[in-house]
Amino acid sequence: MLEEFKKHIEDQFTELVDDRFLLACSGGVDSVALLHLCARLDLDFAVAHCNFNLRGAESDADEGLVRDLAKKHKVKIYVNRFDTKSYSTQNKVSIQVAARELRYRWFSEIMDREGIKTLVTAHHADDSLETFLINLSRGTGIDGLTGIPVKSHNLSRPLLHFTREWILSYARAENLVWREDASNADTKYLRNKIRHEIVPALKELNPAFLANFQKTQNYLSQTALVLEHHISDLKSQCFEETAGVTRISVAKLLQLKPVSTYLYLLFKPYGFTEWNDVENLLSAMSGKQIQSKDYRLVKDRDYLLLVAKEAPDVNEYHIDEGDTVVSEPVSLKIEKVGEYVKSDLNTLYIDKKALKYPLTIRKWKKGDYFYPLGMTGKKKLSKYFKDEKVDVVSKEAQWLLCSGDAIVWVIGRRADERFKVSEHTSDIIKITLKQ
Repeated sequence: MLEEFKKHIEDQFTELVDDRFLLACSGGVDSVALLHLCARLDLDFAVAHCNFNLRGAESDADEGLVRDLAKKHKVKIYVNRFDTKSYSTQNKVSIQVAARELRYRWFSEIMDREGIKTLVTAHHADDSLETFLINLSRGTGIDGLTGIPVKSHNLSRPLLHFTREWILSYARAENLVWREDASNADTKYLRNKIRHEIVPALKELNPAFLANFQKTQNYLSQTALVLEHHISDLKSQCFEETAGVTRISVAKLLQLKPVSTYLYLLFKPYGFTEWNDVENLLSAMSGKQIQSKDYRLVKDRDYLLLVAKEAPDVNEYHIDEGDTVVSEPVSLKIEKVGEYVKSDLNTLYIDKKALKYPLTIRKWKKGDYFYPLGMTGKKKLSKYFKDEKVDVVSKEAQWLLCSGDAIVWVIGRRADERFKVSEHTSDIIKITLKQ
């Protein structure tokens, strides 16, 4: 196995040959064998071990074994002891989820601190089959059927090419010492039930089942890549990004068949997994929206607007008399000038004597009104936005320049008649919005 592993690393995992990496070792046979293989190849790595304090003395014995292995092979080791049960209770997650969140967060901290780019785990071919069956039992798309990826982000899994039987044979031939976690035999857990009952039955039906599965998984992975390229091309045609907001034509989406499947594939990367909700949004009234963890999808007339969630800014920003530069929440240049030249959307000329300092910059709110430049009478901002066909997201992002309670400028859009420069103006202020 050593020679095949060596060739596999040189062909597929050059990052492990060229750079130092972090190897996660639990003390079980898979990670112990991986540690031994990497040491035999004289690769540059450090070991990380998590003691989850779930099995008392057994957990401590696991830790002791991994420490001994690191000392034997003269590699640096990082060990962390977690209060997994408390974390599980406080965050209302299962023990398994708690352990996963704790270990990967800690691994990331080590890598960031030590400048390590790659984490290596000991997942193997049987793990991938078990994951496939778990996802299949729960219902899944093509992503769930491709099993565990060989590489994802900064994580590499060089043992996915090898079976559990192969790893065990290597460990026994090399007289390796490892620890058995008794909980791995408990079939009350779905993965263990699949491992100990379902997979053996499948292998009994066809001894080549695992090899055939690996071939099928490879075909599925290639199909997933083709689909990924297709969806990427569709996004370039349908998604238009402007100033942090992505506009998607509803008409173009409705041309896709089957529309629900395309919606799932297009919006899943943004956390939208209920495609029925997205499909219903296509025919919803303007202003209707759905949310994922990090994004909002808003219906606006003939478009969907995709925007990243941000904490709303409810602050008021003050401008004192004499200030010449404003850096937040928008970038403004303020200067006294001798004459009025020409206003545009990003340039405002106002009569200084009409202002009351300090000026304020704030978001618009319900009930706001102003006197649009060039018009007689006042107009509610909500009506102005509607007439100008300003979308929901842009309305939420709109800043106002105010003097007392009066709106001086709907910044970047429209000035107020009450502050305009006239023939009687002696002091002119020019304000420029920097994009």
